[in-house]
Amino acid sequence: MQATMDDRQLVTLAREGDQDAFTRLVERHQKMVYNLALGKTGSHHDAEEVTQTAFFKAWQGLPSFQGKAAFSSWLYRLTVNAAIDLLRQRKKHQGALSLDDPDLPVVPDRGPSPEELSEEHERRQLLWQAIESLPEPHRIPLLLREIEGLSYREIAQALDLEEGTVKSRLARARLLLRKLLLQKGNLPTGSPSNQLGRKDLLIKVK
Repeated sequence: MQATMDDRQLVTLAREGDQDAFTRLVERHQKMVYNLALGKTGSHHDAEEVTQTAFFKAWQGLPSFQGKAAFSSWLYRLTVNAAIDLLRQRKKHQGALSLDDPDLPVVPDRGPSPEELSEEHERRQLLWQAIESLPEPHRIPLLLREIEGLSYREIAQALDLEEGTVKSRLARARLLLRKLLLQKGNLPTGSPSNQLGRKDLLIKVK
């Protein structure tokens, strides 16, 4: 199998039952899927479960995948849906989230107080609510750039777009996200007004 195959070629082979092709897709996208799942759930254990579920759903759904959207875009939706389903199951069985919830990080000695942890968890949720409210053409490039760390060229190849289009959508996505976060009080007013940097996103997502 050629090492330079793009997603579209690998998907075609995987749909024909080529497991090696699908393995290549998993290796190519598993970091992005895991990071998305971690940002959504806030738990490494849950992120691993969501990642496995998302790729299992992708394997099952390949025969019906028409390729109208990029594979990465389709995989992103599967990941978000898997995370939402898992969180709903958690709430159903465990009730409302509390400071004793095992998914929250353990407070170390002389570390953040329970109140600070709760506030950080709330900020993270507000961030992801804002991200999810972005239009998909702007949301997905933003996640690929700021969370996955892909270059403009890599994003353009993944989404079948021109690099100029990717840059334009990213600029618009950052402005929209910054506006939403300021409205919710989740971004310091002293931050640069022209963009929301990758560091700002990663601090709140992790």
